[in-house]
Amino acid sequence: MAADDIEPTVPESNKNKVTVEALYAALTLGNSDKVAKLLASDLEWWFHGPSRCQHMMRVLTGELEYSKFTFHPRSVTAIGDGYVITEGWEGAQAYWVHVWPLENRLITQFQDYFNMWLTVSEVLAPQWEAVRASHTLWQSQTREIFDPSLPRLSLAI
Repeated sequence: MAADDIEPTVPESNKNKVTVEALYAALTLGNSDKVAKLLASDLEWWFHGPSRCQHMMRVLTGELEYSKFTFHPRSVTAIGDGYVITEGWEGAQAYWVHVWPLENRLITQFQDYFNMWLTVSEVLAPQWEAVRASHTLWQSQTREIFDPSLPRLSLAI
């Protein structure tokens, strides 16, 4: 289902989730026109991991064919009205988390975390210096096939 086909009564978080799912589907089909429609023209990139592992960035820019490194999300989670988090693993050597901030169902930023565990927390302003003012919104799902000593990173939104 295309992001623009969603009923207006559906919560924004679900619309965003469908948008991100449509992105992965378009990548699988090699539909670069559809991919371009889902991404802001000034998409901001963030990558955390070894530079040789920037697979999604290479796929989105056309430098690498999707079939060379495929992304099949094992989970897709909407966080609030502005974020969707996906995670997946390809074999025992590749674990990834993608954070997709969206505005009006358009992906505005791409955050790629490769082979590291991620915890996403909401920090409640204006008390952001107080640890007790935050709570966990999402956390990587550990898998026994992955090294438990992978680096851990916290993302505050």
